[in-house]
Amino acid sequence: MAIRWKESYSCNIEAIDNQHKKLFEIGDELYTIVTLDDGLDHYDEINSILQKLKDYAIHHFNYEEELMGKYNYSELDEHRKQHDRFVNKVIELEHKDFDEDQKAISLKMVMFIADWIEKHILGTDFKYKEFFDKKGIN
Repeated sequence: MAIRWKESYSCNIEAIDNQHKKLFEIGDELYTIVTLDDGLDHYDEINSILQKLKDYAIHHFNYEEELMGKYNYSELDEHRKQHDRFVNKVIELEHKDFDEDQKAISLKMVMFIADWIEKHILGTDFKYKEFFDKKGIN
């Protein structure tokens, strides 16, 4: 179950699509590390990727929220709440001591991230797709 971008995820805004693609790349990087069957401890690498995911998600979320604010998107507050929940969950994962059962916990992380990204893009982000299309934003 690699985390891959699909064109059907496009929001028709090039900058946002590129940012979403980057989030998928980071998610896939995490998936690759946690599915390695090399018997090595990847705790530091996993934490590093989680930090990168959090930082990039914050960058992306700020971009989306600024665009929504600029055009008075009516669902900005709810969208912001979802972004905050995601960032808080990633922060929680960063601080989780998963050395004991690294593989199982790491795979749960990947599943959460993949599920959230896909549902958020196909659900919440698609709500603004038509809004921005009508405004000619691409």
